[in-house]
Amino acid sequence: MSDLPKRIEIHEEGPREGFQIEAGPISTADKIRFCEALAETGLHDVQCVSFVDPRRVPGMIDAVEVAEGIRQRPDVHYTGIALNLKGYERAVLSPLHITGGLQMSTSNTFSIHNTNKNNAETLVEQRRQMEFFQARGIPVESAIVMTAFGCNFEGAIAPETVRDCVGELLALAAEFGVVLDRVRIADTVGWGSPLGVQRVVGAIRDKWPDLKLALHLHDTRGTGMANALMGLQMGISSFDSSCAGLGGCPFAGNQAAAGNICTEDLVFMAEEMGIETGLDLDALIECARMAETIIGHQLPGKIMHGGSLTKFRS
Repeated sequence: MSDLPKRIEIHEEGPREGFQIEAGPISTADKIRFCEALAETGLHDVQCVSFVDPRRVPGMIDAVEVAEGIRQRPDVHYTGIALNLKGYERAVLSPLHITGGLQMSTSNTFSIHNTNKNNAETLVEQRRQMEFFQARGIPVESAIVMTAFGCNFEGAIAPETVRDCVGELLALAAEFGVVLDRVRIADTVGWGSPLGVQRVVGAIRDKWPDLKLALHLHDTRGTGMANALMGLQMGISSFDSSCAGLGGCPFAGNQAAAGNICTEDLVFMAEEMGIETGLDLDALIECARMAETIIGHQLPGKIMHGGSLTKFRS
């Protein structure tokens, strides 16, 4: 346990993760209200929308309206993502904080389902995006390797495959003179286990011991928090999560694919271990309950239903 970080940073993805997969309809006003409430909890990064084809992801049809409607706090980055150059061209016209990012999947098949491009075509697209980012002065801060622990289409993924994907993304960044702030390792479809996290993170660190890693964990099979704990024990200090456990990947090949690990559950676990988050747990619980009201069905977060320990300790 000696490698535990003293503090972690949490990147909130609930609005984008959740509202992209729910059948809805969810009103634009409710989406805006939820984003604004999350920004009052101490979060400094709230991912609000994705700029994608609404024919494929109908829940993001009002991405522009949501982005333009949020009353932004100056100390919070309200972000959006895109999967291709067309999406980024829309994103940069919005008032959101848009940064560039590189991405690759370990699985060609998932990549085709997710972006209509295989890995070779994805690298071509990534170069076009890097040229776009640099021409407009958009910083490129991170990269993500998806399906890092397994794929519903291609099966188990070797840690060495993940390591090689990280290497390709680092090489691509270097080609454009960019040093990435971090590389995010994503359990996109919920295959991860604590042992898998240990092996994948270990394989990457064996080659790049100083590279900052972040974890993007989904909880499809109930191991999400255990995987996060293993990440914490290995010194990982950056996590993506979703308030109330909202979300899921619409291209996972599994309708039961769950959202990211639950923000307030992660905060509770970390703080009970003496790890600072800087977040207001009770305010996050209220956001989670708001999300459940907006969605109209029960969400998987545990702390939102069980409550914090604040009143019992006082």
